[in-house]
Amino acid sequence: MTSSGSSASGTFSAPASVAASSPVPADVSSEVQERAHRTNAAWTAAPVYLSVRAAIRWLLWPYFRLRVTGREHIPVDGPVILAPVHRSNLDSFLLSPLTRRRLRALAKISLFKVRPLAWFLASLGAFPVRREAADRESMRVARELLADGNLLLVFPEGTRRDGPVVDELFDGTAWLANKAGARVVPVGIAGSGEAMPPGARVPKPRRVRLVVRPAIEPPPPGAPRSALRDWTTTLRSELQAALDEAGTG
Repeated sequence: MTSSGSSASGTFSAPASVAASSPVPADVSSEVQERAHRTNAAWTAAPVYLSVRAAIRWLLWPYFRLRVTGREHIPVDGPVILAPVHRSNLDSFLLSPLTRRRLRALAKISLFKVRPLAWFLASLGAFPVRREAADRESMRVARELLADGNLLLVFPEGTRRDGPVVDELFDGTAWLANKAGARVVPVGIAGSGEAMPPGARVPKPRRVRLVVRPAIEPPPPGAPRSALRDWTTTLRSELQAALDEAGTG
C-alpha cells in the first residue's frame, strides 16, 4: 500500500513471500493501470469489496479480539487520507471495516501480472504503480484518487516500524494533503506486530486495538515548506497519541 517516506514515495509493504520484480516498461504499466481502472469501475467491484470487508469484519476481527475506538472521526465524504501507524502486514487488511467508504490504496505493479489476482486487487480498490518510478508516479496517482473524492490509505512512517514510538516523519503526507486538499485521519494500531511479526506466514490470535483520532485539516494552499514541517509535527503527535491509547486499551 502507499506510504510517504523520505522522498514521499509510494511503496507496497509486501509479504516476505513476494519476490522483487524487474522494472516494468512504461507502456506495459499504462496498459495494466488502464485495465485496473476498468475493473475498479465495473459493477463487479462493489460486491467483491463488500464481501471481503464483511469477511474481515466477521472473521479476522473476532480472531484478533479487535476493539475500535473513534471510528466516527472518519469523514463520510470528500478526499480523505487514512494515516495509520505501520507495525505489520496485517494493518492494511484490518482497516477496511472501519468505514462504509471504499478504501483505496496503491500497490506495486508486479502484483498485477497474474490476471485473476490483478482483477481481485483492483476490485478491492488497489491501483498499480511501478516501484522503480514510485516517487513521481505514486504521488500523481494518489492526487488523482483524492481529486475524485476517495478515501486513500497512506502509511506516514513510510515502512513497517517496531516499538511504541512514532519516529520523526518526512513531509510526504503533508505535501499530498496540501496538494489534494485532503483531511488526514491518524490511526493507532496496537497488537498487529505481535499477531504477525516480520517473516511470519500465519497470524497468531493476539489482541489488536485500533484508535482513530479526529481528522486533521490539510495545510493551507500555498503553504511554505516550514508550514508543512510544522503540520507534520502535529501529525506525528496525533499518531503517537493514537498509538499510546491503543497500547493501553
